[in-house]
Amino acid sequence: MVVTRKLSPTGSVDPRELGIESLPYVGVIGGSGLYEAGFFDEFFEVQLHTPYGLPSDNVVVGRLGGEWVAFLPRHGRGHRYPPHRVPYRANVWALWALGVRVVVGVSAVGSLREDFAPGDFVVPDQFIDMTRGRDYTFYDGPRVCHIQIGLEPFNEDLRRLLIESASRFNRTHGGGCYVCIEGPRFSTRAESRVWRDVFGCDIIGMTLVPEINLVRELGMCYALLALVTDYDVWVPHQPVTAELVERVMGEKLDLARRVLVDVIPRIPKNLHERCGEVLRNACV
Repeated sequence: MVVTRKLSPTGSVDPRELGIESLPYVGVIGGSGLYEAGFFDEFFEVQLHTPYGLPSDNVVVGRLGGEWVAFLPRHGRGHRYPPHRVPYRANVWALWALGVRVVVGVSAVGSLREDFAPGDFVVPDQFIDMTRGRDYTFYDGPRVCHIQIGLEPFNEDLRRLLIESASRFNRTHGGGCYVCIEGPRFSTRAESRVWRDVFGCDIIGMTLVPEINLVRELGMCYALLALVTDYDVWVPHQPVTAELVERVMGEKLDLARRVLVDVIPRIPKNLHERCGEVLRNACV
């Protein structure tokens, strides 16, 4: 039986409200196809009503290697939310309120390079935002903050752990630039060529932004395990389809879970301290 606990936190949750001894330090946001954690020894669900509404789904809190970990499916179970309608602010706030200070995202992406083949993992180190009309910040006023994440948008220590772990299980690329488009449609061939040949990007997806912005605004660390599912549309004889994305993601889900099970217990409990420094002198 799944126990669901309902909370409406305005700040961090007391672990006693959840009936556990400590809050989860690491949170996982699962992408297309990854709707269930599938690796917890025991777990319960938490329904959180945040100042930004309900998250995509209940947050699953479970034990992994003796530690509590939080899991949230980005699109909700059953893939209810398209990329431009994901309640990103509610998702990130819910994890933060539950005590999460390190977030590992998992996403399906398209490849803009021939050597980044379908089935490969990529741990990106930069991104370009081509989205529009989303809720990008927690600081809508009267408090205004400008977060500097340009040099290391993804936490380097967490990236190294992911690269080391993912490389044990699958072909993995330890860097790359992710271009985030609005969706939900895929690119035209002309756009795909611009992302590849003009912008010099390596992978393409629809969900990194504003997820990464919001995580960093709350002083948390973020890194992404991206799974290449297709060649977008710049390879004309292999155009991307939703069915293709789901199929390749499904074929590699077990490997993605194995990476998470391997890497999460090795994340240092003070990793977030340097990530929180982006808030220093950021607010007007």
